[in-house]
Amino acid sequence: MPTYVVLIKWTDQGVKNDRDTVQRARQYRSDVERRGGKLSSFYWTQGQYDMVSVIEAPDEQMVMATLLALESLGNVRTQTLRAFNETEMETIIQKM
Repeated sequence: MPTYVVLIKWTDQGVKNDRDTVQRARQYRSDVERRGGKLSSFYWTQGQYDMVSVIEAPDEQMVMATLLALESLGNVRTQTLRAFNETEMETIIQKM
């Protein structure tokens, strides 16, 4: 399955509800799994982004639907990066 790195920032609402962040992360994991993906890792971070997650998903549409649902709650905004593992990168290089 393709891998996606999701960079997450709290909105003002999310900061106000920071005590619920662990529960919201659990709900996010559940939503990813319900849609057929896997939340490989989730971290709270310091710096430019407040959280980072890694999702394995069957397709981009699943990722988009999950993140739209997440953002519609109003607690976070996301940026998503498609990530490639070593094998995938070798395949890409062979196509050059």
